[in-house]
Amino acid sequence: MFFDRVILSKLQAWTKRPKPKPLLLKGARQVGKTSLLKRYGQKHYLRTAYFNFDRQPDLKQFFELTKDPLRIIQNLSLVVGFSIEPKTTLIIFDEIQECKEALNSLKYFEEFQEPYHVIGAGSLLGVTLGNISPFPVGKVEFLELFPLTFSEFLAQKDPEMANYLDSIQAIEPLPDYFFNRILESFRLYMISGGMPEPAKELVQNTDLTRVEELLDNINQAYELDFSKHVPAKDIQKISFIWHSIPSQLAKENKKFLYQVVKPGARAREYEDALTWLNQAGLVYKINRVSKVGIPLSVYQDLAAFKIYFLDVGLLRRKARLAPNAILNPTELFSEFKGALVENYVLQSLVAQFGEQPSYWTSNGKAEINFLIQVQNIILPVEVKSGENTRSRSLSVYDEENSPKLKLRFSMKNLILQDNLLNIPLFLADRTQDLVTKKLIS
Repeated sequence: MFFDRVILSKLQAWTKRPKPKPLLLKGARQVGKTSLLKRYGQKHYLRTAYFNFDRQPDLKQFFELTKDPLRIIQNLSLVVGFSIEPKTTLIIFDEIQECKEALNSLKYFEEFQEPYHVIGAGSLLGVTLGNISPFPVGKVEFLELFPLTFSEFLAQKDPEMANYLDSIQAIEPLPDYFFNRILESFRLYMISGGMPEPAKELVQNTDLTRVEELLDNINQAYELDFSKHVPAKDIQKISFIWHSIPSQLAKENKKFLYQVVKPGARAREYEDALTWLNQAGLVYKINRVSKVGIPLSVYQDLAAFKIYFLDVGLLRRKARLAPNAILNPTELFSEFKGALVENYVLQSLVAQFGEQPSYWTSNGKAEINFLIQVQNIILPVEVKSGENTRSRSLSVYDEENSPKLKLRFSMKNLILQDNLLNIPLFLADRTQDLVTKKLIS
C-alpha cells in the first residue's frame, strides 16, 4: 500500500520540463522520501538509477575524482548494471548530504548539455545546506516533503469520504453523517500522525501496539542522529531540548523557556542546538509578533517563540500519551489535547503555505495561536480542540487590527459567519483552498 502524496503533481511538472534542473528533495527522516522517489521512477521513467551515499560510501570517490558529469554517469552506469540515459532514466542520489562533492556536482549537471534527470534527497539537507559555502543560486530546484496530511491518510483509510471532500465547492456545513464518519478517521490519524509507516500500519491492521513501537523507533532514530551528525559540544543540549518539548507545550503559556530545558540554562548556551533541530526539520520554531504588519517577518521578536514537533503522532508518543486518550478524551487530557491540536494545525499550515507562521500577543490581554500571510493579507488563526469556541483573544485581535478574514479551527462544522471562517479540524489541510475561495469571492 502506498499513500498518494500531493507533491507528486510538482514532481510531474518537473519531469515535463525540456531540461529540468537538478532537484533537491528535503524532508525529515521517515517522511517517505525514498519510497516516494523510487515509486515515482517506476511509474514515470523507463529506468531508475538509485544510489545511497550512506549505505554505499565508496560512491563518494566518483565525485571526488572528477567534476565531469559524463564520466560520473559512466561510472554510475557500471554500478547499476545498465546505461543511464538522459530523459528516460531517473537518477536518485539518496542521503546526498553525506557526500558534499555530489551536492556540488549538481551545478555541473545543470550546466551539462544533456538533460539528465537528477534528484538528490536527504534527511539532513537543511542542516548541510545551512552550514556549507553558499550553494550556486539558480543551479538547482528545491521541494520539501512533509509528513502525511490527513487528506492523504483519508484517501487510503476511507476513499469514499476522501472523494467527497474533494468534491466540496462551497463553504457550507457538511451533513452530519459525513462529518461524523470523517471524524472517526481523523481520530485515528491523530494517533499515528503523518509518518507513513505507522500510518500504514494503522490503516491496514489497526494494530495500536505496533503503531506505538514504530513511533518509538522513529523518535529513537532521531536521537541517534544527534550523536552521529551533531558537533560533540551540542549533542547533550539538543537532547535536553528535544526531551523538554512536551513539557513546554503542556504549559498554559507555551512560550519556550530555557529553564524548562535545564535549570539555569541560558539562551546563548542552547541557541546552536535549537538551530540544528530547526534546520533538520525536526521542530518548528514560531516567533511572536507584537505588531501586525506586512511583511510579518520584520516584526518578529526573535527572543520570544514556541517550539512544536514536526509531527503530531511523534509528539503524542514522546509525551507517552496512550491512544485511548485520543479515542476517549477526558477532562484530565484537555490541556495537552490543545497542544496536540495546535501542533496538527501548524504542520498542516506549514505544508500548504511553505513558511512557518508567527503568533501574536497584546500586552498580556490576548494571544492568537498563529498568524499567516496570504496574498499580502494577514490572517489570525485560532485553534480550539473541541466545540467550545468562545475566544476573547480573537475579539481583542479583531478590535485592534480589523482583519479581512479570521480563521478558527475547531470541532464545529464548516461555516462562514461575517468575516469568521470556522474550519473543522479535519479540513485543516484544505485551508489554502478555503481561504482562496473566500478572498476571491
